[in-house]
Amino acid sequence: MSMDDKVTPLRPKRPCPECGKPSSREHYPFCSARCKDIDLNRWLKGAYVIPGRDGEEEEDDSPKPGPAPKGED
Repeated sequence: MSMDDKVTPLRPKRPCPECGKPSSREHYPFCSARCKDIDLNRWLKGAYVIPGRDGEEEEDDSPKPGPAPKGED
């Protein structure tokens, strides 16, 4: 019986998002440093993208150009 058998995990084991093997405690939610590095590389290359707001919404939030303050040309 190993030490891990006596400890109740704080979070359930789930499959590694890269390869599907059971996740390890040291590299959670991944199974190994290799899978963790693969995921990091995808983020750094831009393969994963977090969707932003539409361009129209960004334009509405920007300040509207107004008349120049007096005394400045």
